[in-house]
Amino acid sequence: MKAHQVDWDSIPWTPVRDGVERKSFSGEGATLALHRLAPGHEPKPHAHPHEQIAYILAGRIRFHIADESILMGPGQLVVIPPNTRHWGVVVGEEPVLNLDIFTPKRPEYGG
Repeated sequence: MKAHQVDWDSIPWTPVRDGVERKSFSGEGATLALHRLAPGHEPKPHAHPHEQIAYILAGRIRFHIADESILMGPGQLVVIPPNTRHWGVVVGEEPVLNLDIFTPKRPEYGG
């Protein structure tokens, strides 16, 4: 496989829904996605067949994962198992920057 280099800053933000934006990049087996969540965004409970590792870069968020509720801030990580219902709610007035790694890759995210 040939190396695929991209300037992260050149990847545009894509609106997902009101208050949620994403930029993403995929390799052969994984997708890296940066989500920007605005305070007051509409949470969308969902599940997917991908394992998701979420790393909080900025802001505070309450993740709801299955029957757990976890308050997270910068520097914290959580693993969301495949096919597990989850969603996040911004806590406070600062937007959340949430870096996610998905395996296997998510072709619908592009990149």
